[in-house]
Amino acid sequence: MVRGTFANIRIRNQLAPGTEGGWTRHLPDGKVMSIFDASVQYRQENVPLIVVAGAEYGTGSSRDWAAKGTSMLGVRAVLAAGFERIHRSNLVGMGVLPLEFPDGQTWQSVGITGEETFDIPDLNDQLQPLSRLPVQITRPDGTSQKIDVLVRIDTPVEMEYYRNGGILQTVLRNLL
Repeated sequence: MVRGTFANIRIRNQLAPGTEGGWTRHLPDGKVMSIFDASVQYRQENVPLIVVAGAEYGTGSSRDWAAKGTSMLGVRAVLAAGFERIHRSNLVGMGVLPLEFPDGQTWQSVGITGEETFDIPDLNDQLQPLSRLPVQITRPDGTSQKIDVLVRIDTPVEMEYYRNGGILQTVLRNLL
């Protein structure tokens, strides 16, 4: 199931032009490979992953498995122009941080190519649902830009899930 995450042939990963489905480009070497193989390599390199996406991210997903697969690939955050309601909630439940561009901004308007690194501050105890969070975007040439994104953890219960690493970890913590 994890190998099939992001494998829909309608997906067009902008990092791997001319491909469809579950392909990406490993950075910094530029090798085109399956998303699954890239995730394994990034895990070996201790590189946490982020998905940068457009509007209605998660629409048409296979419900909870889409979020499970995303988490199991090593994705720690999704930065999107908007989220499908249930998928956003499932991401939180799997410990993946949903972040939303400020109104009117998209990955295109911010100039994101996918070759950047993203510095997302740790969520401290003072962070509340639907807070703003500064994200530092550093481009390959060393220039950087900071944007204030909306944390799409919408309720205090979701914040507890996220802080514990997901619903399962929250349930286990409450049982023990």
